[in-house]
Amino acid sequence: MTDDTTGKDGETPATPLEPFPVHRPESPFPPLYESLPPPPEDPPSDWIETADAHDLPTRDNALTALGRFAFPPAPPLDDEGVAARDRRWTSRTILMTAAFLMVFNAVSPLNWARQQPPGWIPGTVEQLSEVWVAQLAVFGVDMPRQGLREMWMAARQARFIGQAPEPTTP
Repeated sequence: MTDDTTGKDGETPATPLEPFPVHRPESPFPPLYESLPPPPEDPPSDWIETADAHDLPTRDNALTALGRFAFPPAPPLDDEGVAARDRRWTSRTILMTAAFLMVFNAVSPLNWARQQPPGWIPGTVEQLSEVWVAQLAVFGVDMPRQGLREMWMAARQARFIGQAPEPTTP
């Protein structure tokens, strides 16, 4: 009786039988490059090896050339110019953010004024905020904030099955 590692004549086969496949360094398939025909020879060309595509002349239209002549590019900025440009950008960003908040978050100063102890400044802020909020409500800019607040309140009041409801606070 023979086992799996020996053949009929008692010699060991070239590839032992194993339960898992093994990597064979030799491939049963011929390499692809041997079965393909040789590539054709490149035809002679007039390509210049030292040529650069950026050296080719380009022609702008007359209006572009006139604009470049009439409005030449400015010299690069020095440190003061860079600092001034950065201050302008910062100022614009702060003003745009303040305007955005004044329109879409107009209720916050009103809520702040209502939480402060009575006085001239909180009273003035409250009156101005009430008028501002009423004017913006005409245009409906308070609707996104109200919608988000309603979604938040609905999420807070949501309960699992069998869970007691949230106690309501007046």
